[in-house]
Amino acid sequence: MTRPRHPASVRPSLLHSLFPLSILFLTFGLPACDPPEAPSPGEPSLAEDVIRVGEPPPRAVLAIEGVSIISTASEGEVLEGQTVLVREGRIAAVGPSGEVEVPDDAERIDGQGRYLMPGLAEMHGHLPGGGADQEDLERTLFLYVANGVTLVRGMQGHPAQLETRDAVARGELLGPRLVVSSPAQGWGNTPNPEEAPARVREYAEAGYDLLKIGENPTPEAYSALVETAREVDLPVAGHVPDEVGLQGVLDAGQVTIDHLDNYVEELVPEERRAGIAPLWGVAEVAHLAEEDRIPDLVEATVDAGTAQVPTMALWEIFFGGRSGEDLREALPEVRYMPRGTVDGWVEALEARHEAIGDPEGAARVVELRRQVFRALHQGGAELLLGTDSPQLFSVPGFANHREMALWVELGMSPWEVIRTGTRGVAEHLGEAAEFGAVEEGMRADLILLEANPLEDVGNIQRRAGVVVDGRWLPEEEIQRRLAALAW
Repeated sequence: MTRPRHPASVRPSLLHSLFPLSILFLTFGLPACDPPEAPSPGEPSLAEDVIRVGEPPPRAVLAIEGVSIISTASEGEVLEGQTVLVREGRIAAVGPSGEVEVPDDAERIDGQGRYLMPGLAEMHGHLPGGGADQEDLERTLFLYVANGVTLVRGMQGHPAQLETRDAVARGELLGPRLVVSSPAQGWGNTPNPEEAPARVREYAEAGYDLLKIGENPTPEAYSALVETAREVDLPVAGHVPDEVGLQGVLDAGQVTIDHLDNYVEELVPEERRAGIAPLWGVAEVAHLAEEDRIPDLVEATVDAGTAQVPTMALWEIFFGGRSGEDLREALPEVRYMPRGTVDGWVEALEARHEAIGDPEGAARVVELRRQVFRALHQGGAELLLGTDSPQLFSVPGFANHREMALWVELGMSPWEVIRTGTRGVAEHLGEAAEFGAVEEGMRADLILLEANPLEDVGNIQRRAGVVVDGRWLPEEEIQRRLAALAW
């Protein structure tokens, strides 16, 4: 995917059209991070630890020797006894051990009994924007990298993220490669049809990689957004505005629909779904859903070529009925987020459950989403890995592993799931020659594993280390940096 870079400054008219990132938090009930508690006397400060968390390791020539490579091109294929040479952020050579010449200055990494796969992508993440401090930024980026997530499509854009994207690319900041959306076109930032074209052109000129659609745009405003985005070669992705409807978004050529937005609503007779609250109100009418319409939705999706970023695990938190206190105890990774954020998640989830108000309707939404997901997979729709983190109990990076495990539970093979977060993303972005496989010439974004992920997708959490942009982070270093964040 080739997009113009942003200029050194963003014009004031663009800045005036943006809305604060806090709007996202208010919409979903996610509070901004509280400042960390002061350390006890004699203890190192969290700020000092976070500086180390965000510090990129030096690049070096790497040789991963005797490793088994997981193919993302052919299901079940494992290339054993391989040596992978990494130089200047690229895979310089791949071949049988003994046939790849390893230079004297290479850092040799033992791959015997281990497995190598490409880094994962997060196709619906949120990145700190205006008002976020450096600690929050470095924490978020590192949590992705620590879990082998080496590309994040940020879906709540802000001008500050453009510089973050470029700082990561320059090697000044440790983090995954970033694909940055525009600010969301919806909620408190909904354009009218007259102002939409100018706004899209400014986003393209500023250097955003895609246009994010939120809730609320009218059909006229949506058409103006999409038509202008097409003129300036800016992909369109995100939500399904209720007035536009699922078929309208598919017909418009939106490249992704995220959260399976409006699929369940579309199963409800049109006259009964009018006026329900976006996203959450579907629980009120889910009992009216006509399941026999699912094949038609799948066929329309496949015909349109619109990919899905379902964010299944998070929506099951929203509608699943588990309390925030239960999740706080059940998910150990929340200790890497600020205490104030986690406390806010507990309160926000309870408020969300009260707002939904109908436990049976909520359970029906979960059931229908699972049916739609299975049908889309079986029908050949394009699925891409994403989690909507950081969100309620959706911790960056860790959430990807929970999402993948759920997809296997819903009928996908481990290899199919791996592909949705590797080669599938590369193909979707038009960069199949750049990443998504362990092949010569590809970006050196890799995960070295202690066990075969094709046998159990959970083995992706059994890391020996991560290579991000050619920089080696052994698991011991990952754990040291995580420990600096934990409470």
